[in-house]
Amino acid sequence: MSEPSNPRPTLEAVAAHAGVSRATVSRVVNGGAGVRSSLAEKVLRAVDELGYVPNQAARTLVTRRHDAVAVVIAEPETRVFTDPFFAQQLRGISKELTAHDSQLVLLLVEGPGDYARVGRYLAGGHVDGALVFSVHLDDELPDIIRRSALPTVFGGRPDQGGARTPYVDCDNRGGAREAVRHLRSLGRERIAHITGPLDQTSAVDRLDGYRDVLPEADPALLAGGDFTSAGGEQAMRQLLERVPDLDAVFAANDLTAAGALRVLRERGRRVPEEVALVGFDDLVPVAEQTNPPLTTVRQDIEEMGRLMARLLLRGLEKGGAQDAPAEGPAAAPSSVIMPTALVRRASA
Repeated sequence: MSEPSNPRPTLEAVAAHAGVSRATVSRVVNGGAGVRSSLAEKVLRAVDELGYVPNQAARTLVTRRHDAVAVVIAEPETRVFTDPFFAQQLRGISKELTAHDSQLVLLLVEGPGDYARVGRYLAGGHVDGALVFSVHLDDELPDIIRRSALPTVFGGRPDQGGARTPYVDCDNRGGAREAVRHLRSLGRERIAHITGPLDQTSAVDRLDGYRDVLPEADPALLAGGDFTSAGGEQAMRQLLERVPDLDAVFAANDLTAAGALRVLRERGRRVPEEVALVGFDDLVPVAEQTNPPLTTVRQDIEEMGRLMARLLLRGLEKGGAQDAPAEGPAAAPSSVIMPTALVRRASA
C-alpha cells in the first residue's frame, strides 16, 4: 500500500517556517508593497524550501488579477498557422508574458459566429486584458472590446477607436515610400503595386506610401491582393495581362511577393534583370528562401509582439491600458510606431 503524499504547504506553514505573520507571507506572495527586504527574503526562502505553490483562485480574490492575457486574432486558423508573421508576433508576446509569469490565451475569429463566443469570454472575468491584431474595417471586435471594459492594446493602427486607443505598429507608409524610391533609383519606370486587403490599415498605409512617390501612376499598375501567396500569384497574372512591359513590383508583404515571383518565373521574366521585386516584412523563412532572395522592407515583428504585451502589462500595473493617450511615442508611450528598414537582396 502506497504512503499518502505530503500535504500541500499552506500560507500558515510558510509563515511558521519563516517566523513571520501570515499577512506578511500573503503580501510577499501576492506582490504587495510594505514588506522589508529582509523579511521578504525570509518568506521567499521558506516558499522555496517548502515548495509552496499559491492557490490561484485565492490569489485572484486578493489581487483581482488572473495572470492571463487573451490574444485575439481576427483571422481563421488556416491563416494564423501558415503565415510566419503571426508566429513571430505570437513568439514575442509569449516571451514577454512568460517573463511576467502570465499566461497566453489564444482566441481566433473564424467567422461571424465567433464574435459572440469571444465577447462572452472576454467579459467573463477570465483574463486581465487583451492583445488584438489583424483587425479589419467594420470589424465587431473593437466594439466587443469596449463593452468588455478590458484593458487592451492593438497590434496595428486601429481604424476605430480614435486617437486614444493604445497600439503598436510599424511605419507602414514610410517603409513603402522607401521601397518604391529604391525601385526608382534602379531606373525602373513601370512600377506596379500589389496591395494587401484594403480593409486593413497596414495595407492602406502601404498603398498610400506607394502613391506618395508615384502620385501619377497608371491605375493599371495596381492590383489587389490579400497578404497571401495565392493572392500574390493571382494579382501578378492580372498585372502581366494589363501591363506586360512593367519592370518592377512592390508587393504589400513577403508572401505576396513570393507568389508574384513564382508567376514571373513561370512567364519567363527574369528577376531582377527584367522585373525588380520588393516585398515587406522581412519574414526570413520566406525572404531568404525564395529564388532569388527577396529585397524587402524589414519590420521587427517579434519585438512588436513584445511591445504590445509590455504596454498592456504596464497599463495593468497602473490600473488599465484602455483609452490612454496615443499621439506618438514621445508624448505618450502607450502607442508606438516602430521604424522600418530596407533589406537589399537579389530580387531588386
